[in-house]
Amino acid sequence: MNKEVMLYDKLDDNKVQCKICSHRCTIAPGKKGFCQVRENQNGTLYALNYNVVSSEAIDSIEKKPLYHFYPGSLSYSLGTIGCNFRCKHCQNWVISQCELDTSQTIEITPEQAIDRALSYNADSISWTYNEPAIWFEYTYDSAKLAKENGLSTVYVTNGYITPEALKMISPYLDAYSVDIKAFNEEFYKDIASAKLQPVLESTKLAKELGIHVEVTYLVIPELNDTREEIQQFSKWVVDNVGVDTPVHFSRFQPLYKMKDYQPTPIETLEKAYNTAIEEGIKYVYLGNVMHRQVNTFCPNCGKMLIKRGMGVEQYNISNNNECMYCGENIPVVTGFL
Repeated sequence: MNKEVMLYDKLDDNKVQCKICSHRCTIAPGKKGFCQVRENQNGTLYALNYNVVSSEAIDSIEKKPLYHFYPGSLSYSLGTIGCNFRCKHCQNWVISQCELDTSQTIEITPEQAIDRALSYNADSISWTYNEPAIWFEYTYDSAKLAKENGLSTVYVTNGYITPEALKMISPYLDAYSVDIKAFNEEFYKDIASAKLQPVLESTKLAKELGIHVEVTYLVIPELNDTREEIQQFSKWVVDNVGVDTPVHFSRFQPLYKMKDYQPTPIETLEKAYNTAIEEGIKYVYLGNVMHRQVNTFCPNCGKMLIKRGMGVEQYNISNNNECMYCGENIPVVTGFL
């Protein structure tokens, strides 16, 4: 199903400019944007993937990764086709870097998505696996229905959404799990075909709009793993989204066009963890690895508050969001436990 794009400008000569993501593509008639799922049809911009679903699952919310947002809950998760990045290490490149082919997908309307989420006893709905901003019209319509039906809503995102689009969906968006892929523009240009600054701006804006924000940083050897870069990234988090913002340093595995790289050494992840803690971030986690730092510890007394294994195995935070050992306030969105 095609649907007219919600945010775009009509230009001379039947050209259009998309205003959903920060590429802000100017698109000639008969052409598509960088994401390959928005097409100018005689001067009208259409989303070609409105209700096209490539991936569907029930995930734990921790897989997003969201550690401070309804810990232990289930999230009905959907993905589509295409992306506005060209990450050379993409773990989901089969769906993000392919042509739109409806023979390999199914159609799920927003109404059906909400019905499925409820039937699976999910507590939230997540748009994930590829970039949700290129699915904006579908996620917007679905998010409104989700809120009407008592479901929380989640974007797992590369952060390239425009301020206009983020502000539009923000009344219906509860959580924003954003990948900050590096803290240098060269990486974004060479590895992702994008820019860093719009990602930082959207992350800061999401926080200002009252959306729950958690940040993931995939640590890749030789590309974004120096102490200086991790330090600069951590300082930015502290200054712009706050010391209570959960930060996930995730282990890189060789995939797609970067199979010649080595997996991230555990020691490198631990160094990133220590650097972030030194810069003042209170809640730092290590991902894609079995490690003690998948658990939540009180930043005041050091006691384990949330133990994670196959799910949430221990939960030592009171209903008032206080550490049960020392009374420290712990910023966790709760309600399902």
